[in-house]
Amino acid sequence: MNTHRSETIIVRTLTHGSNHRRRSAGFTLVELLLVLVILGTLAALVLPRFAGTSERARKTAALTQISTFKTALNAYEVDNGSYPKSLQDLVEQPRDAQNWHGPYLDGAVPLDPWKNAYIYVYPGRHNPNGYDLSSMGPDGREGTEDDITNWQTPTQASQP
Repeated sequence: MNTHRSETIIVRTLTHGSNHRRRSAGFTLVELLLVLVILGTLAALVLPRFAGTSERARKTAALTQISTFKTALNAYEVDNGSYPKSLQDLVEQPRDAQNWHGPYLDGAVPLDPWKNAYIYVYPGRHNPNGYDLSSMGPDGREGTEDDITNWQTPTQASQP
């Protein structure tokens, strides 16, 4: 009887040991699929929130840049008696600007957050005693609801 009992212990030990080695070798297909489903669900819940945040951040950046232009344009107007004919006049002295003390912007005239040029009109159509300055916004088309301008209130321009 002792022989049978020791054989049973050896068989159980060998069987248990081989199962343990096989299980620790990697993940099963079911485990991998479960992880992929969980990651996909989390991505579906989280990514749409970040997409809206990015667009709001771009609109805020455009408003901030318009404010920076306003400061530079006002400084140009104080020095020269009128607003410039183009935004380029803020970084390069025009021939007719005798009191130009620029550059009024650091570097080149920046593009808006959507990589489009800002639209500058002097004298302005919306601000006849000043200038109009706008970004075409996310859709890249002038005159649409998503334009960001210096004649709208910030809350109108920043609505998603």
